[in-house]
Amino acid sequence: MKPRFYDISPRIGPRTAVFPGDQAFERRVSMAFDQGHALELSSIVSTLHIGAHADAPSHYQAGGVSIDGRDPLIYIGAAQVIRVRLPRGERIEPRHLPSTQITAPRVLIRTDSFPDPDCWNGDFNSLSPALVEHLAALGVKLIGIDTPSVDPADDKRLESHQAIAAHDLAILEGIVLDQVPDGTYFLIAPPLRLEGADASPVRALLLSPEAWQEIGKGAG
Repeated sequence: MKPRFYDISPRIGPRTAVFPGDQAFERRVSMAFDQGHALELSSIVSTLHIGAHADAPSHYQAGGVSIDGRDPLIYIGAAQVIRVRLPRGERIEPRHLPSTQITAPRVLIRTDSFPDPDCWNGDFNSLSPALVEHLAALGVKLIGIDTPSVDPADDKRLESHQAIAAHDLAILEGIVLDQVPDGTYFLIAPPLRLEGADASPVRALLLSPEAWQEIGKGAG
C-alpha cells in the first residue's frame, strides 16, 4: 500500500550534522516535571540552516529579502521528485536529468549523496548554474535538494545560489528523499516567519496524489 505522505524532514537533535564551524542544535531545559515544576519549558540554540530548511535571499545576496518576507505559498503546491545518478562531489548538469518531462513548478532533486543527516560528508552533489538556468526557463520557482547546500561545501563563490538569486527562485536544502519514488506530489514546507532571518527550518511533507485529492475534496 502506498504511503499517504512522505515526511522528508530529518529528525533534528544534538547529533544532526551542520556545516563545520556552524552552530549545532542544543535544547536547553529551564523547567521540567522531574525537577518538581508544574510544566516543561525549553529553548533552543541552533543554526537556522539545520535539517530541512529554506534559505532566504538575504543569506546569499546583499540586500536580499529575509525569510519573513518570502511568500509562504511558494513552498506549498505541486512538486516533482527527480532522481539523478552521478559521482559524489559533482555538480548536477541539465544532461544528468532523466528524460522525464518536468511538469511541476517545484522540483526536488534526489542525489543520495548525503545519506546520513547525523554524519557530515562534504562530497555531496550540488546544482550547477546551468541547471538552475534550465529549470528557471521551464517555469520552476522552487528547487529542493537532499544535501546541505545547492553549492559545493567548499565553494566560496556560491555560483548556484547567485543563479537562483538572479531568477528569484526559492530553495529547500537538507530534505530526505531516499524513500521517495520519482513522481509528482503535493509539497507542504512553509518556513517560519522569523524576522530578519537568513533561513528557517521546515517540516517538509510530500502528500501522495490520492491524499492530495482527498484534502481537496474536504476529506481531511
